[in-house]
Order: sequence, then C-alpha cells, then structure tokens
Amino acid sequence: MYAIPLYLLILLTFSSCQGCSHEAVVINGQTLLRRDTLPPPAPDSAEFVTSIKTTGTNPDSLVAFAQSLRGVPYLYASTDPAQGFDCSGFITYVFNHFKIAVPRRSMDFDHVHNQIPLSQAKTGDLVLFTGTDSTDRVPGHMGILIVNPGQPLVFIHSTSGKAKGVTETPFSPYYDSRYLKTIRVFEGE
Repeated sequence: MYAIPLYLLILLTFSSCQGCSHEAVVINGQTLLRRDTLPPPAPDSAEFVTSIKTTGTNPDSLVAFAQSLRGVPYLYASTDPAQGFDCSGFITYVFNHFKIAVPRRSMDFDHVHNQIPLSQAKTGDLVLFTGTDSTDRVPGHMGILIVNPGQPLVFIHSTSGKAKGVTETPFSPYYDSRYLKTIRVFEGE
C-alpha cells in the first residue's frame, strides 16, 4: 500500500503583463500552473473524438508527472489541482501539461481508436471503466495504466471512493467487473 503524502497548497500570484496574473500552486513541492484546459481534439464527421495526438511525449514522463499529483483530493467536475480533480479532470490536467488535447469526459474516450487487450497493456495506456453502476456499460471512470513486468497491474486515477483523490490502485475483482476497455494513445508503443 502506498502512503499518500499530505500535499501542501500555497497559492501564488505572479503579475507580469498589464493586468495579467497567472496563478500557480505548489503541490508535493512542485509548482503547477492553474490554467484553463486545452480545447478537446476535433471530432470526426460522426462527431466523435477518435484520436489523441501524443507525438513527442514519453509515456513514462507522463506517468511520473501523474504520480507527482498523488494526494490531490477528489472534486467532481474539476481540473484544478488547487481544488481537486474528478477522474477525467485528472486525465485532462495530466495530458494538457504535455500540451496533449484530450476529451474532457470519460464517456468521450469511448470512440478513441487503438483499443488493445488488457493483457497487452503498457505504461501510459488509458483504461476505461463503467461508473459505479457496473450494469450501465458506458464509460464513467478512467485511469492511466502503470505496467511493471512481474508486478500486479496498477492504474493511477482520481477516485471518489475510499481514497478520495489521486491514488494508485491495483486491479481487483471490483474493477474487473467494471472494466470496459484499454486504449493505446502513445504512438509506437
């Protein structure tokens, strides 16, 4: 089990240009910008987002950044590290940190191409689950996989469950029953 560190939030205001201010927070010793998210990727002709452009980003770097956010609390519909994240807000913030546009809602990842079997998962792949009602087979939760050969499969996510925030969770029968799909978003992986 991981010890979730208490995180330190210090709101800093930097003034630079005529009336502009950029806010930042310090979380786990790391200064992070509080900024609006990137616009989502453009949908295809059927109005679905089917691809995510991750060119030039290393999945290990993305996961390391995600892990630096452990302990940030859960907050529904939020992408603000000073307030907390919901599951897709966490994904949005992490990917946007690397200038990668992603859909804002977990259900909007359902049509993203490159679905792979969970048995072929690699670090950085996205995993989609149902919401808490596992009979409703629509994405309602998601996380980023962390794969270490010979170790149990783990994913990092922001949960409204027992941990109430960003945490790493091993696959369990509970998540197996809610599992929908694994999506490979990093090219060449």
